[in-house]
Amino acid sequence: MKTADFVVSKRPRLSDIQRFPKVDFVDYERRLEELQETLQRIQQAYLGTPQRAVVVLEGWDTAGKGGVVRRLGWALDPRSFKVHSISAPTGREKSLHYLQRFWERLPQHGQIVVFDRSWYGRVMVERVEGFATPAEWRRAYDEIKDFERMLIADDTRLIKLFLHITPDEQLRRFRSRLTDPLKRWKLSYEDFRNRAHRREYEEAIEDMMHKTSTRQAPWHLIPANDKPYGRLAALRIMVDRLSKNVPLDPRPLDPKVLEAAERLLGVSVPANGSPSKKKTNNVT
Repeated sequence: MKTADFVVSKRPRLSDIQRFPKVDFVDYERRLEELQETLQRIQQAYLGTPQRAVVVLEGWDTAGKGGVVRRLGWALDPRSFKVHSISAPTGREKSLHYLQRFWERLPQHGQIVVFDRSWYGRVMVERVEGFATPAEWRRAYDEIKDFERMLIADDTRLIKLFLHITPDEQLRRFRSRLTDPLKRWKLSYEDFRNRAHRREYEEAIEDMMHKTSTRQAPWHLIPANDKPYGRLAALRIMVDRLSKNVPLDPRPLDPKVLEAAERLLGVSVPANGSPSKKKTNNVT
């Protein structure tokens, strides 16, 4: 599973994607634990530094975005990890530039922020459903690229993921949610209405990736018919991009902490070792 395998370098044809890998459950559990541990180290490395990151998470309805977010939430400390679940703009937000509500949610230093749906709604939902005029969504491609260039120039790491599933798999997941009382809340009328416009959405998604996948901020297209595989692929991309040129070794303890530990706890903490009890002289 190489990160480069998912990078969009030319206009994709979603209907032509036939390969949807699967992963064995035991292998999935092992690899998930490894990735989550590395994500913890990344988060700790970011704390107290100017490092910050934005993850854009897009995909078809039922594609598994929520599952990816949960696996991140299980691993990361919520004090510096935020998730913004983006829905329709409020009345106030409609009166502003469409990017305004995203500016207000960008990460502070040391934070990792996930946008579960994002500013790309302008060139997907708003385009297909007619909420934006053709002139508005067409100029949005350049506006979005300028927005992302500013983020990157300001030392924000940006990761863009799209989870892709086939029409048949989406129908199967609709049925599963409908028959599971604990998952019915995830279904909405909009899911079924959007399904009727799948071809228009495919065209909009392909245009979006073609026009906004850049060298600095590429789109990563993940075949996610198998949920475990999709989760691992998404987390692997995050780990690779968030850890690049970032030292993940634990930071050395403050000398004052070492002194207090030795004095109050009776332990000595070597620079590269584990704590050990302080040796005392019992001769009287």
